[in-house]
Amino acid sequence: VQLQASGGGLVQAGGSLRLSCTASENIFSIAAMQWHRQAPGKQRELVATISRVGSTFYADSAKGRFTISRDNANNTVYLQLNSLKPEDTGVYYCRTIGLSRDYWGQGTQVTVSS
Repeated sequence: VQLQASGGGLVQAGGSLRLSCTASENIFSIAAMQWHRQAPGKQRELVATISRVGSTFYADSAKGRFTISRDNANNTVYLQLNSLKPEDTGVYYCRTIGLSRDYWGQGTQVTVSS
């Protein structure tokens, strides 16, 4: 399984981005999906999770600003980033949960300028 993440970029504080992660195989019926991020010099952290049936979980830093969603028909998970802050800067990774092993996307860079 390969995960292709895209949608990152440079945005001013208060702006928005929409990240996408598309799987090479039809796994969404059996896998939950997550978005993680890694800021410079920091450990990778969980941002949001969406279950097979659409239940969602958000880190406190993401609540009210980020929205995770999935399109099972197109094997794609999204992360809508709104009201971005400079501290949201980092590389965002998608990840599968619940398969025989975890798969990670290659990451997409999000840079928020103040």
